[in-house]
Amino acid sequence: MPKFEECLERLEKIVEELEKGDVSLDRALELFDEGMKLSGSCRKELEEAEGKVEVLLKRNGKLQPEAFESATQSGDERG
Repeated sequence: MPKFEECLERLEKIVEELEKGDVSLDRALELFDEGMKLSGSCRKELEEAEGKVEVLLKRNGKLQPEAFESATQSGDERG
């Protein structure tokens, strides 16, 4: 299974290729399908990491786990 960073890199390339708009419908569907699989893999990895962080925070006892906020939720979106 590819690493998180590799998945993100590939997703960026897929988006770039789709945004160009010069791909056939079949190719666009292939890229979309690949992108959805990569997205699911990234989401799963993030959820696992979030769970580990919450466990570590609970072990400390002094800190309370907080909901994970992605960069896009905090306003750091690419235009």
